[in-house]
Amino acid sequence: MGMSAEQEDSRSPRDEEWPEAEKAEKLARGAALKWASGVFYRPDKLEGLGHYRSREAQRNSSIQSRLKSTVQSHLEGVSSGLEQLRSAAGDVRSVRRDLCAVRWHLLGSAEGFQSLAPLRAVVTEHAQLASVVRALPQLSSVHELLAQSLRLLHGQQLLEAHAGLMALERLRDDISSQLHGSSSLPSDQALDVVESFFGGLQELSEALAQQLWRVVGGSVRLVREDPALFVSAVRIIEREESVDDALLLGPRAHRFPAPGRPKAWRQRFYQVMQETIAASHFKASHVDMKGPGLSRHLAVLQSDILAELRVVKDLMVQCCPPHYDILSICTRMYHRGLSDHLQDILSRDLDKQEIFMLLSWVLHVYQSPEMMGHPDLLPEVDVSTLGPLVSPEVVEQMERKYVGKVKVSELGRIVTEWMRRTLEVEFKEWFREEEPEMDHLGFFQSALPVIVMQMLDENIRVASLVTDSLQQKVYAMAMDELEAFLIRLREALGECRKEHQKDRSTPKHYISYLLALLNNNMALSASLAKPAEIPSSLKTALDRTQKKACRLLLEELLLDLQPLYVQLPSRKWLSGAQLVNSMCEVIDKYMRDFFHVRKPVFTVRLLQRRRGPLRVEPFVWSWCDWLPWGGGACCALGGAWC
Repeated sequence: MGMSAEQEDSRSPRDEEWPEAEKAEKLARGAALKWASGVFYRPDKLEGLGHYRSREAQRNSSIQSRLKSTVQSHLEGVSSGLEQLRSAAGDVRSVRRDLCAVRWHLLGSAEGFQSLAPLRAVVTEHAQLASVVRALPQLSSVHELLAQSLRLLHGQQLLEAHAGLMALERLRDDISSQLHGSSSLPSDQALDVVESFFGGLQELSEALAQQLWRVVGGSVRLVREDPALFVSAVRIIEREESVDDALLLGPRAHRFPAPGRPKAWRQRFYQVMQETIAASHFKASHVDMKGPGLSRHLAVLQSDILAELRVVKDLMVQCCPPHYDILSICTRMYHRGLSDHLQDILSRDLDKQEIFMLLSWVLHVYQSPEMMGHPDLLPEVDVSTLGPLVSPEVVEQMERKYVGKVKVSELGRIVTEWMRRTLEVEFKEWFREEEPEMDHLGFFQSALPVIVMQMLDENIRVASLVTDSLQQKVYAMAMDELEAFLIRLREALGECRKEHQKDRSTPKHYISYLLALLNNNMALSASLAKPAEIPSSLKTALDRTQKKACRLLLEELLLDLQPLYVQLPSRKWLSGAQLVNSMCEVIDKYMRDFFHVRKPVFTVRLLQRRRGPLRVEPFVWSWCDWLPWGGGACCALGGAWC
């Protein structure tokens, strides 16, 4: 069924060169064998073998005919192509000979072309004169159009005046374009003639620009009273922008520069808006920034900016093209101008009240619903995307400046003087004939902590209206003042002790006022915001004040007991219990007084004094420890609050 060895050996070299043909032949033989085995698998089918053979022979002859015709057509096309290539090569040689001949003729006629230069100049001049002749009707009316445009401009007919201006500029640019197009280098004299002839055009353009900027400067008023004039100004600006784009990007962009272009009037429109806003709101003098003038100025800024942004949102947006984004632009202008204005005010020498007013306005009023957060402006106006009105660094600097001003200001002196007078009143009350006041629980007290903390809390509360950081700074300042007050209070205690040592009957209620002082000291400590936030120096000052009062109380107790202690190693002590009873009565009297103190501070304080500097203490404590019945009475001094 396959090929024999002789057939394989008899393969032509072409078959070896074309393995694809060999593979195709094998596939064809395999397909034919498969077809034959499928058709002639039964003996009765062999009768139609001749029919199949003749049909396949016809089919093969048809295929061979088509192949021959295809190959023949390709061969004819190749022959035709070769013939055309030979003809083209001949034509190229002929053209080359003709070009060489033309080149030699041109080289021989070069001198003749030089004589045509005057004719070329005449042609150029003729073209220019022809352009002038064509433009004569328009040129003759240039001055009349200039005068008419000026009259229209003075009559507030801006669109008509601008139409005349554009017609004159178009005529001037056409003439300049022809001058540049007719010669590669137009004469300076010709350009000067054109420039001088249209000299009034620049004046007209400047006059129109000034009129436009006056309209733009009063835009907020005009959109409410006469929006047509403002709309005309915007339309003129857009026309000029279109002309700028056409001249800069059009076909004449690189041929010659148009005089006065680009005008960039849209950019100037934004600049005039910014200058108008700054001039109308942010140019207050230094005199206006002092005292109540600053408050009035901030109130005017608040009302005016809010009112004008309402006008921009409701009216001006409808008068400007959408790509102007006029509301966002105006919001940024107000924000930037106000920020610069406030920076200028804050750089001046302000007093504490003015600093407080500015910080409160910047941090609370500006973004509140009373100004930039007003419902009429939302949601289009969102100043939170524009950054802070005043930088955090400046706010921090002004807070420190405010605290410093408070310290050195009249208020700071008032606080110091107030606390000094409060201490003087307290010192005088120690020498009163009456005992100190008692609260509903029977604890001694005075108005000292209430008066002191009321003054300090007032400053802290005012600072909390601005920022938490300012409140912390004022709180730290108040703690410093309180610490200084406690130092003066301990000095006053020392003075009172000296007076009492001179005459123990003065003050009359020395013990009671010492106990009231302890209660006041604890009231001051309890009235502070958070114990964790109390400075360590203030804690030390409170502790020293408490220790000093306890030491004075213990000294007073020991002074009352000392005459009795001297009699302990005597016959009187051995003969009866009168001496010990007297000592217990003294201790019991002090114990009843100690019940007027809010906290059991003496348990620790008295035990600490056990190793104190008084000479009598070691003996007293050892005696109290030795007497089982007297020791209980002595220990009641420290254990009454247990």
